[in-house]
Amino acid sequence: MNKHMLKPLALAVSLTLAATACSKGGDDSAKNAAPAKASTAAMTSNAPASASTAPVFNIADLDKNINACTDFNGFVNAKWVKANPIPADQTSWGSFNELREKSLKDQHQLVDDAAKNADSAPAGSIEQKIGWLYSSAMNMDARNKAGFDPIKPDLASIDAIQSRKDLQPWLDKAFAKGDGRVFSFGSDADFKNAKQQIAYTFQSGLGLPTPAYYTKSEHKDVREAYVKYLGKLFELTGDKPAEAKKQAELAMKFETDLAKHSVPRVELRNPKNQYHFVSVAEANKVTPHFNWNTFFSSQGVTVDKGFSLSQPKFFKEFDHLLATAPMNEWKAYLKAHAISGAASALSEPFVDARFDFYGKTLSGQPQQRPQWKRSLSAVNGSMGQALGQLYVKKYFPPEAKERADQLVHNVLAALKHRIQNLDWMSPETKQKALQKLSMILPKIGYPENWRSWDGLKISKDNYYANLEAAQKFNYDYDIAKIGKPTDRKEWGMTPQTVNAYYNPTDNTINFPAAILQPPFFYAHGDDAINYGGIGAVIGHESSHGFDDQGSQFDGSGNLHNWWTKADRKAFDARTHKLVQQFDGYVPLKDHPKLHVNGKLTLGENIADLGGLNIAYDALQMAMKNHPKEASEKIDGYTEDQRFFLNWARVWRGEIRPKRQMVLLNADPHAPMKFRAIGAPSNMPAFAKAFQCKPGDKMVRPADKRVKIW
Repeated sequence: MNKHMLKPLALAVSLTLAATACSKGGDDSAKNAAPAKASTAAMTSNAPASASTAPVFNIADLDKNINACTDFNGFVNAKWVKANPIPADQTSWGSFNELREKSLKDQHQLVDDAAKNADSAPAGSIEQKIGWLYSSAMNMDARNKAGFDPIKPDLASIDAIQSRKDLQPWLDKAFAKGDGRVFSFGSDADFKNAKQQIAYTFQSGLGLPTPAYYTKSEHKDVREAYVKYLGKLFELTGDKPAEAKKQAELAMKFETDLAKHSVPRVELRNPKNQYHFVSVAEANKVTPHFNWNTFFSSQGVTVDKGFSLSQPKFFKEFDHLLATAPMNEWKAYLKAHAISGAASALSEPFVDARFDFYGKTLSGQPQQRPQWKRSLSAVNGSMGQALGQLYVKKYFPPEAKERADQLVHNVLAALKHRIQNLDWMSPETKQKALQKLSMILPKIGYPENWRSWDGLKISKDNYYANLEAAQKFNYDYDIAKIGKPTDRKEWGMTPQTVNAYYNPTDNTINFPAAILQPPFFYAHGDDAINYGGIGAVIGHESSHGFDDQGSQFDGSGNLHNWWTKADRKAFDARTHKLVQQFDGYVPLKDHPKLHVNGKLTLGENIADLGGLNIAYDALQMAMKNHPKEASEKIDGYTEDQRFFLNWARVWRGEIRPKRQMVLLNADPHAPMKFRAIGAPSNMPAFAKAFQCKPGDKMVRPADKRVKIW
């Protein structure tokens, strides 16, 4: 079960979208900064790489036939993209993918070693649990022999539903196992009192990426394929073809009703559509056929003053379906999601059926990932933080954390300077912005305190039972936070994740260990490369505190307006220009009507623009203390040029058209190639660095140029 809360605001799209059908088996689709220190000398060296080592930036990758002022992404990345086609088991390929693959290989070694030594490892240790979980996932012979036996009890419990009065007890029990249906339930910080964790219920229950897939004509083929996929699942569990088709259509009808009453993805970006605090008595009035007192009691949760019934419109429809939807629709829907959610953890026919739809049909991925990657994904989904302990111990040296701390310090100082010198913001609002900035908590590499895994029972030979145990263990861990103080030091990503994020409700910026590597960060790289890479990432996450979402939260993480009306109006006018800019980008030549959704991607685009400007300023602060280095060239390129070169390289890559279509509808991140050029095209510093002239495509006209932070 996924929690669709505001956090985290991540740097890049994950390997899959959370909205695309939960799976027990893992992924199968494929924060007062002081003035900047004199330099980052402890982490940089301007000396060119020796002949025996690879350069931190290989200028041979540059396509000199493409004008940097016309197509900067092409200039930096086209040559590499052409020489590095997307692997058959991937839906995209680029800098992020390469680093993720490195992390996966490192993790593979860890879980392999754990599996080999699990029997002799200390009883109950994380090494033993990880080893047994991984080896049970890899044992496809046992999984094939079991077929769909592991889910027969769940299917039988659905068959045993006789009347409407049986629906809530069934749902209550499913949630108590951590396997809820229709909506999501979990803990998060109270938007109005972020120091406290409360219960949240959130719209969910769909198998397609967004609600629009159920109604818009352009998704007709996907809907048909989805019904066929569900039909295949019903056949695999014993239904005759005709009956399987009927069950799939009933499930689809039910999901469509949910989708029509779900808040669209763009509207969900508004925090006010993610939080609706009510008392239990008030919630019971919204859903007279679903008793929240009974639900919370069944979960072992005490709700005091109330909880967030986050999308009332959705829950009214949920209640309407409880009262009016035919029982055969309910049972078909519950069965469809029971089978699909478990498919990746069952025998090969189920695994293949799920991949055929979510991988091939929906995302255009030709081949399934090898079994070790899928098994590793299951380990990460079940015990990711535990695996992170092993990862950090072996692959993340303490000096890397120290060097990253210095960069964070310098970038936050640059952001402070930019806020102080904004020409469009009043002193009153500036003071509040600076106060929020001073309260940002940076977290580098990994948690200060590791989570305990005591009480999680993992066996060496029952994969599905292991997943069920981990699912309930993690669910219980999450909902146990309800009513307790918020822990700002807790992490929402594992250390081995190649990504970074900002959490608005605790005002933290988070940089997992795995992203603190090339091409983002080089221990012996020049300042420009590091500021254009991880420096821009730090700036990006810091800027999320001041994007269209984050700017609605104060320094304590509360949803609270700290803006004057005039300043908010000025902010909205500037962000509107950014919406228009990205609305104009068309990623697929064969689909000229499909363009980037500027509103959906606005937060990330603000963070890119703010982050790159902030990182550039931080670089200039460092260079002032090293004028000789600032004036020297490396491989024929200035530090300013190398700064922008590495920014573009970070976003190099290609994506399969089908996957791109899904992301245009569901992902708050713009396509990679537009992230490479979007922010630089708004920066006079870029034009100066590459001697671009007015009228060049990479130089936006003054009236369309966007500057926010």
